[in-house]
Amino acid sequence: MIIPDPVLRDLKRRAAEREETLSALATEYLIMGLRETRKPKRPFRFPTFKMGPPKVNVADREELYEVLEAERDERLYGKKKER
Repeated sequence: MIIPDPVLRDLKRRAAEREETLSALATEYLIMGLRETRKPKRPFRFPTFKMGPPKVNVADREELYEVLEAERDERLYGKKKER
């Protein structure tokens, strides 16, 4: 078993503070870790919002481009483009 140096140093320090052997402390921590039961994490869910019916048919490419261009023009030039 390979224990990373920072972890080993921390274990040695804690064992010295508790006046225990490194083996005894490592065994105690391993037993605690094996006994611990973790709650399964809930899967992440994106928030959803009720937006009402769609205002444009996204399957109609031409209609979608018209709406996007009109929004862009309004944002850039401050006016609505007539459809």
